[in-house]
Amino acid sequence: MNQAMYTSSIPVFKQMLNSLQVILSKAEEHAAAKNIDANVFLQARLSPDMFSLTRQVQIAADFAKGVAGRLAGAELPEFADDEASFADLRGRIAKTLAFIENLTPAQFEGAESREITLRPGTPKEKTLIGSAYLLSYGLPQFFFHVATAYGILRHHGVELGKRDYMGQY
Repeated sequence: MNQAMYTSSIPVFKQMLNSLQVILSKAEEHAAAKNIDANVFLQARLSPDMFSLTRQVQIAADFAKGVAGRLAGAELPEFADDEASFADLRGRIAKTLAFIENLTPAQFEGAESREITLRPGTPKEKTLIGSAYLLSYGLPQFFFHVATAYGILRHHGVELGKRDYMGQY
């Protein structure tokens, strides 16, 4: 069995989501220590036309579950975008981790050639084969939102370093 699609996705998503959990905890601790309202961080952006920290985390979690689930041919759980605290965001990540951890290597058999259709039924509809979906679309999107969440918090004074971003590997 070819497990390349599984090993190129699930361990990567798990590593980075776990690091995001730690980063959010450090941000919450920083806010408490400095007596800063947590919403200052949760609604922070790098630029006015970018999404807030909260939305960056939601999207990162959505890419992890969506990419992994579609490649595995699994039904995707739906999460409401109603997180309003660091604890809520960590909860969303925990739900995402629980979902992807239940996917098996066998579910990814043939995923490299499975057709994945993005935005079906819309003018932006696009179909990719699984390998292109993972490597050229899914992982870059996921990393963008994780890195942006890290950047927002680092920019706002949370003491984070590359080790925090990389997490345990």
